[in-house]
Amino acid sequence: MNKKIIIITGYLASGKSAFAVRLAKELCVPYITKDTLKEAICSGFTIGSREESSRFSAITFDAILYISQRLMETGSPLIIEGNFVPAGVKKTDEAGALKNLIDRYEYLALTYKFYGNTSFLHKRFTEREHSPERGQALRMLSDFSFDDFNRACHNLDPFDVGGCNIEVDATDFSKVDFCGYISIARDFIKCI
Repeated sequence: MNKKIIIITGYLASGKSAFAVRLAKELCVPYITKDTLKEAICSGFTIGSREESSRFSAITFDAILYISQRLMETGSPLIIEGNFVPAGVKKTDEAGALKNLIDRYEYLALTYKFYGNTSFLHKRFTEREHSPERGQALRMLSDFSFDDFNRACHNLDPFDVGGCNIEVDATDFSKVDFCGYISIARDFIKCI
């Protein structure tokens, strides 16, 4: 058994999903990314409003918990990625729910918290939002002002499920030591 969980969370448009995929491939560890799972869940639906999108986001989080629990029952390591919110932001305290699961199965946690200059991230977010590659289920469906974006990002700051926390400034991807962060995760997974 290797009861380890790596959580990749943080600001919107900060490169969390790309890092999760890269990390999972490097470590040969199963991973779940919130956006990819939401797209799969919503593949047969047309989402017409932010309210509908928020409901599907809640369903997606429930699915992440379910899959994580199934993996934890086997003692398998896993990686989960998403902009998981702490208490007081949404109806569900996603950080609290993840912490309860981690504690229940006696897992060790390593969290990468991606952040950055929200002016730069908002520009990246807006460009991504208008990209044809952006899935329908992931679109905001209305303008997302800088103030709303900034608030949404900073709402994620208090996320903490215990364990080791590493902050990653993703303002400029060319300055991020991804190899170093992968090395830390490799040591974490190997450590008994």
